[in-house]
Amino acid sequence: MVYILIAILIFGILIGLHEFGHFAVAKACGVRVNEFSIGMGPLIFQRTKGETDYSLRLFPIGGYCAMEGEEDESNDPHALNRQPFWKQFLIFVAGAAMNFLTGLLLLVCLYAGATAFYTNEIVALNDGFPAEGEDGIMVGDEIYKINGERIYLRNDISTVLQFKSRGDSMEIVVLRDGQKLTRTLYKQTYTDENGQEYRAFGFSYGSIVEATPGLKLKYAWYNALDYVRLVRLSLQMLVTGSAGVKDLSGPVGIVSTISEMGQETEAEAGFAAAMENVLFFGAMIAVNLAVMNLLPLPALDGGKVLILVVDAVALLLFKKKIPQKFETVINAVGFILLMGLMLFVTFNDVVKLVR
Repeated sequence: MVYILIAILIFGILIGLHEFGHFAVAKACGVRVNEFSIGMGPLIFQRTKGETDYSLRLFPIGGYCAMEGEEDESNDPHALNRQPFWKQFLIFVAGAAMNFLTGLLLLVCLYAGATAFYTNEIVALNDGFPAEGEDGIMVGDEIYKINGERIYLRNDISTVLQFKSRGDSMEIVVLRDGQKLTRTLYKQTYTDENGQEYRAFGFSYGSIVEATPGLKLKYAWYNALDYVRLVRLSLQMLVTGSAGVKDLSGPVGIVSTISEMGQETEAEAGFAAAMENVLFFGAMIAVNLAVMNLLPLPALDGGKVLILVVDAVALLLFKKKIPQKFETVINAVGFILLMGLMLFVTFNDVVKLVR
């Protein structure tokens, strides 16, 4: 139960921080904010300061930032719709930026106590490895890319091979003496210490280096980039049909995953290790929220940015802006479709839980 509450709290904080990003930049840009709410649902407490109502609501599942001129045309000079392009753009992307920074900061804190890191360096080649040598692969080479994907961290190698597998072949780029060398490797049949045959590319990787302050920051940044890539690869699988909508997880599925992960880790390594894993997962969710919110889809921040750009182009070419009512209809339809998808995903999550 404790991990379910932690998961719900993580969601609430991340969504609240998202809205705070919009709020802070809107205030900095001189936009009128009518209400800034922490939580959703029935009102618990409200205080008015200046032009803004600050609210605390019953359910700790996020919040919202209601700006003048966001949904309807307003003649108020401080309304959102009266602001220049650059101010609106900054306000729209501020929520996603806040989520990304939250995830990055969380990773920096998690890596602060690290004493060592694994690298991408090749440390051993199997007996009989056919591509050994200067024209192939050598111990000490650093893995730079696999199948076109940049390798930042040791764990990236298994992730890339999972998402962008080419079967029995692999295109690998290694760094050797400052040069990038491209090689093609093929799986071979090897024999383990028990005499069992297995198929593999035939190299081992991951030397250990001391975790200096600079390296901790570097690895935190790389991990954040990995989370961005994970969203991209997952979306590519949806587009190509490698994965379906039923494979998506919504809030219910994510809360369930966090709870199971926390309980399993606590049973094996204790509560501190469980919380560390949960916080890593929270950082991933924060970065995922940032990326997903910037997708150019109606009702999302990315959709608002797209309409803003289209509006600017229309004004430049035709000296006329897109009517506000069209934008309102597009966002309303997008919101309905998004809610429909969320309901489907939530229903699917519940079905998975009861099976």
